[in-house]
Amino acid sequence: MADSKTTETNNSEVKKIVLAYSGGLDTSIIIPWLKEQYPQSEVACICTNVGQDEDWAGMEKKALASGASKLVIRDIREEFARDYLFPMLRAGAVYEGKYLLGTSIARPLQAKHQVEFALAEGADALAHGCTGKGNDQVRFELTYKALAPHLKVIAPWRIWDIRSREEAIEYAREHNIPLGNISEKNIYSRDWNIWHMSHEGGDLENPWNRPKDEVFLLSKSPKEAPDKETAVTIDFEKGIPTAIDGMAMKPVEMISYLNKVGGENAIGRADVVENRMVGMKSRGIYETPAGTLLLTALAELEMMNLDREALHYKKLVSMKYAELVYAGKWFTNLRNAIEAFMAEISSYLTGTVQLVLYKGNVIVGGRKSEFSLYMQDLASFGESSYDHADATGFINLFGLQTGVAALVQKGITEEGGQTPAIKQMALFHEK
Repeated sequence: MADSKTTETNNSEVKKIVLAYSGGLDTSIIIPWLKEQYPQSEVACICTNVGQDEDWAGMEKKALASGASKLVIRDIREEFARDYLFPMLRAGAVYEGKYLLGTSIARPLQAKHQVEFALAEGADALAHGCTGKGNDQVRFELTYKALAPHLKVIAPWRIWDIRSREEAIEYAREHNIPLGNISEKNIYSRDWNIWHMSHEGGDLENPWNRPKDEVFLLSKSPKEAPDKETAVTIDFEKGIPTAIDGMAMKPVEMISYLNKVGGENAIGRADVVENRMVGMKSRGIYETPAGTLLLTALAELEMMNLDREALHYKKLVSMKYAELVYAGKWFTNLRNAIEAFMAEISSYLTGTVQLVLYKGNVIVGGRKSEFSLYMQDLASFGESSYDHADATGFINLFGLQTGVAALVQKGITEEGGQTPAIKQMALFHEK
């Protein structure tokens, strides 16, 4: 492997760097690399706990052994669920119809805490382990720009000569950095938080390859799921979930419970070929059991409680919201404005939805709400207070433009300039 080098200038001006540290392969090798490229600089690390499974007890030892001056670990799971996941859920945000934005939504919050730590430490620069091919570099750096545009940004993957995961592993071995269960054979790149788990790389890079059973860690396959139905009842208040099966739960507790129940019943798997921000398509496997259940339930409540115009417009705005989250544009005026819209339009999204889970299927068992716009008396095929004769006038007015266009566009000019269509229209109105 070629020696790593940088094209950066004035490296001596950087005295302190704060690295977003995960303890994984990429950020582990970044610490010694930064020490090599910025020999006068101190490297401090921050790791944010958003629900990933890590060796928290051994993480500080590993970071210090790699050359870091300190490591700060922040548990931000409650903030993540309350202020990021549930607002995104209320918005109904799903990227390109399949991706429930598990990684995307975490990055602005993680970058926010990194910036706060850097400012408190008096750092000159921020560093991250995102590759030059992915979306996360955009999400981290847009947050940097929004919250601390004066700080220098160091993105090693865009500078050094390491160009593959295999080369990164080689670099780690050369610098005596423990790899844990990372190896050439265990080559999948995973991201995990309380909302989801993603899987990329290895044989998954060929979109023809079906994911192997060992890829999935949060959910059972349908053939291994119980051969019986599981019912789950979810309560919402103004678009925010508040209770499961009648029991009030805090956000993290609720998500953890639904991930367990959904995963046991093979819920929440998605195989996605998506459009990255940098222009290429990529293939990812996602497991989001809780998110799948919550979004399904909320969608049912929306269909019952929102009028047609509100429901359809919310769907349009949801798509834009999802695009903003995917692109890392959380700290923007537009996202804030859409958030206000989502809060207002969700004012009457209070009610209860029952879901029935069975071998990967989510079946709607029922829904009820004091704000339901469904009136059985009006909709019934039996006796009703609805007057069928009212439909005649409605259809004449609703179809007036269609009728006029059809008559005029098919008319043939007669002598005197009046068309048969106009005559027919006159007769239409006489009736």
